[in-house]
This record gives sequence, structure tokens and C-alpha cells, in this order.
Amino acid sequence: MSFENFLNHAVSSWMNEEGPEADIVLSSRIRLARNLEEYKFPALITNEEGQAIISKLKEMVEGPGLTAFGKLELLSMHELQPLQKRVLVEKHLISPHLAEDSPFGACLLSENEEISVMVNEEDHIRIQCLFPGLQLTKALEAANVIDDWLEGNIKYAFNEDLGYLTSCPTNVGTGLRASVMMHLPGLILTQQINAIIPAINQLGLVVRGIYGEGSEALGNIFQISNQITLGKSEEDIVDDLISVVGQLIAQERSAREALEKTSRIQLEDRVFRSFGILSNSRIIETKEAARCLSDVRLGIDMGYIKNISRTILNELMILTQPGFLQQYAGGPLRPEERDIRRAGLIRERLKLEIDNR
Repeated sequence: MSFENFLNHAVSSWMNEEGPEADIVLSSRIRLARNLEEYKFPALITNEEGQAIISKLKEMVEGPGLTAFGKLELLSMHELQPLQKRVLVEKHLISPHLAEDSPFGACLLSENEEISVMVNEEDHIRIQCLFPGLQLTKALEAANVIDDWLEGNIKYAFNEDLGYLTSCPTNVGTGLRASVMMHLPGLILTQQINAIIPAINQLGLVVRGIYGEGSEALGNIFQISNQITLGKSEEDIVDDLISVVGQLIAQERSAREALEKTSRIQLEDRVFRSFGILSNSRIIETKEAARCLSDVRLGIDMGYIKNISRTILNELMILTQPGFLQQYAGGPLRPEERDIRRAGLIRERLKLEIDNR
């Protein structure tokens, strides 16, 4: 497969589109956790019960009803190769838990990959909607359409006082996790981020790395999400997160302006050194690639680099992960082989971008 064909098939639509506040917000995600009333939570169900839930959802998908998002494809985890599941994790379409730990897990996936419904993960159903830029309200509206469609065909576990019942008590209530992926190099370079994160936590929000809980903030990318799901409406949770994200956007832009005024030549040097590394390296590790990609994205946003799209960070942060590198190579790779492939893939992608301008 040529690199261009691989790219066209590998990249989700949100990766190469720009939404509102795209210079700082990479993506917005809404996730709704739901369980079926007549079954025990996934940790306790038998294989037969797990398969029955999948069959129920398969019948719904194959029947009439949900047309707003096109055809949904059902992927059974036990039918996928480990590498295929790893790629789905790297694209944020399924969780590591579903990929590794669920013998009767499945996923409903829309063709454009904006919609993903995990089945028999920590909960029976986890609806996920992913959009580029700051579009939490739009993502919530889409998730509610799918939620209403499901609830019209199956009965959820619901309590009048507690709301939707979930495996983890921290999700009880709305079952909603709203999150945004933000690129915050200005706050890192001006050393403000360590003071900001505790303040965000005090507002009932949590700051994580690119792949959620326990992951690193590779490439200066942070995931900001709500912690409170009980006692607030879905709309209030989303509005609160949008408000905080708006303040973070303002602080990041202010930090970038300060860097421009006080350290422009040093910043330009950093950006173009990183661009040179990405354009010419023959071997590069994940962390160095992420750092350089962040620098180049910042250089694009600040107008230093003019012939490359800012969506390249969205793409390459995914395409340079181990699963994608091995998929492109057609099989397993040793760590050093992955580093060589990563460097080659980045060079090819940059060349393709420049040639098409």
C-alpha cells in the first residue's frame, strides 16, 4: 500500500478537519455510560449474557431507525487481531480495557469514525462522539440522538434518585464524561501549567495526558474532562467545561504572545530546529517525535511555518504510535525498527504536505 493510500484509510475525519478554536483545541469528546436493566454489570455477566447483549445491538443496527450517522459497523473484539485493536485504541475509538480485557466486547463504529459505541466494556454501553475543535455542545447533541435511539429499543438501568446506574460509582447520575484535547505549549514554555492544573482540579475537572488516565502529556497535549456526573444536568456539565476551556484558551494565547514579545528568536530557532529534525531524521523515538511535532505545530499557529497545515499534528500524533507503525509495515516491529519507521513516516508525510501545496 502506498503511503498516500494508507493515510487516506488510516486517518479519521476529525484528524484532518479544523473546528472552532482549532489553534489550541484539537478535539471534543462526549461519552455516555449506560447499562441494560435486565443484565448484571459486565464484570459479573457470563459469556452467554455478553453475547446476548451484542446480538441485541446487532439486530438494532441492522434494522431501521438510526440514519443520522449513516451505517454503523459492529466489530467484535475477539475477531480482531491484537494489532488491529491497538490501532483502534490509538485512534481513541475504543479503550485499552475493551481491547485487552473483555472476552465478549464489541464496538459499533460509524463510517467517518465520529461515532463509537463500546459494548461490554466497564459498562454495557459507552456512547462516544468525537468532533474536531471545540464542539462539545454539538457532540452532546449527537450523543443524545444515539442515546434516545438505544433507549427506544432497550431498557436502561435507571434510578429516580441516582440517575443512570453504572459499574463505577463516579459515573452514576448522568453517566457523562465530557473532554477536550488541548495543545498547550505556551503554558509549558512559560512554566505556568503547574499552577494552573491544581486550580482546574479544584473546579471539579481533571487534567490527563493524551490517552486519558495514567498517560503522559506527550507533545504538550492535555485532556481536560469533568469529574462530577451526579447532581448536575448534562448541559450544565458541558457548559462548565466550556467555560474553563475558554479561560485556558485565553491563557495559552496570552502565553504565546508573551513568548513572541520576549523570546521570538529563541522560539523561532526551537521551531525550525524541530522541523529540521522531523524532516531529516532516520530514527526517532516517540517522546522526541511528540516534542518536535508540538514545536512545529506551534510554529504553524504563530505563522513561522506557512506551507504546512496545522492538522498535521492531529494526524502524526496518531500515525506515529506503535500500532499504526506496525500496521503500515504490515507486521510486528522491534522498538528500534519502529523508531526507524516513525522517522520515515514523518518525512513522507511532511514531503506529501509540501508537494501538495
